[in-house]
Amino acid sequence: MCAQDNYDPHYLGYFECFNRQRFFEAHEVLEALWLPQREGPNGSFYKGLIQLAGAFVHWQKNRPGPAAALFKLARANLQKYPATHEGLSVEHVLVMTDQWLGQLTASPPTAPLPAPSLVPQLRLEAPAHRNDRRECGE
Repeated sequence: MCAQDNYDPHYLGYFECFNRQRFFEAHEVLEALWLPQREGPNGSFYKGLIQLAGAFVHWQKNRPGPAAALFKLARANLQKYPATHEGLSVEHVLVMTDQWLGQLTASPPTAPLPAPSLVPQLRLEAPAHRNDRRECGE
């Protein structure tokens, strides 16, 4: 039995969508898990991941202000958790978030946003089984 067999399909689906750069869909699929649990122990964790995906939605739409704001909110929510939480290296996500935010804020305000220097990818510690994932758009 894989450790990820215990994860909710919406959680796994978030990573599937996010890593395919379907950030809006990643936000939507994880929101279905977050809404009923938003006051629970993982509420801020899921919210931070949703905000991270939202930051990239704005990046794709060339909206630097909202993207930067969501990167900062995501960071504030995720930094509340240990270095590894729910199979995700939160520490690594925070470092990448700072890099993306730095790249975003280094662009002149009127210039089109560059593509992120790091293709946004998030990985859980062990690979998920394909049939456990919630597909993008489901």
